Amino acid sequence: MLLNIPNLEKNKLLAPFTTYKIGGPADLFVVVHTIDELIHALFEARRNAIPFFLLGCGANILVTDKGFRGLVIRNLANKVAFSDNGKVVAESGAIIADLIEQCCRRGLSGFEHFVGIPSTVGGALWQNLHFLSPDRKRTVFIEEIVRSSCVLTEEGQFCTVGVDYFQFSYDKSILQKRKDIVLDVTFQLSARQKEEIRAIMDTNMAWRNVKQPQLSEYPSCGSVFKKIKDIGAGRLIEQAGLKGLRIGAAEVSGRHANFIVNTGNATAADVLELIRFVQREVKQKLGFVLETEITVIGEL
Repeated sequence: MLLNIPNLEKNKLLAPFTTYKIGGPADLFVVVHTIDELIHALFEARRNAIPFFLLGCGANILVTDKGFRGLVIRNLANKVAFSDNGKVVAESGAIIADLIEQCCRRGLSGFEHFVGIPSTVGGALWQNLHFLSPDRKRTVFIEEIVRSSCVLTEEGQFCTVGVDYFQFSYDKSILQKRKDIVLDVTFQLSARQKEEIRAIMDTNMAWRNVKQPQLSEYPSCGSVFKKIKDIGAGRLIEQAGLKGLRIGAAEVSGRHANFIVNTGNATAADVLELIRFVQREVKQKLGFVLETEITVIGEL
């Protein structure tokens, strides 16, 4: 069925648009640059009952080798507006890394904790983006600075909702249960010295560079398995002796065992087989059940 969407492409390879650099083609693919374009593409997909997937930075996902049967919408709607009271309204395609820099220059604190994490605003709400606090004693979540959001509900209604609507928890939000689409988000930030914000950014990046494999070194999707209460998944995988284990070109990182990296030309099948192997080994050796936190997109 022909969709009335400008600049629509067919059989577009998705691997280049993911941090894993893995994934087959989407039947249909479009890049949107404004909220109006995003809404139009969404209504066209829904009107024609075509499955769709909203793509931001392409992190925290694994696209299958067969690709996606439907429409992939790459969201680049990224307008940002600042108010004098510390409120920031950002469209869902805005990149968190860009927001961090803009806020730092204005002496606005809140986003700096998430430096080095590839995500759009929409993706950040999807998974309740988080990182350790500067003292490493607690986890800082994006929900702490969210005040409201304009969403297009799965019923096709435009609504402004508060932070409670999202039912945030660790790695979770209502967006994983309902097909609501975030259009923009209002954040409440606080004033802080630019030098203090920059110091947190530098400290967090130094910590990440030591503890985690970097995308410039090996493509990955970030952490693969959910944290078990009071126990890091990476620690369990390491205790099971699985660091460095490889299937095809997918490898359990030697730097952080909760990362499965693409060492060259890994396929989604390589990654999925390695995930299942790690789960079996950890359960057999240590008695813990590891659940994945990544989203698998596409036809298996």
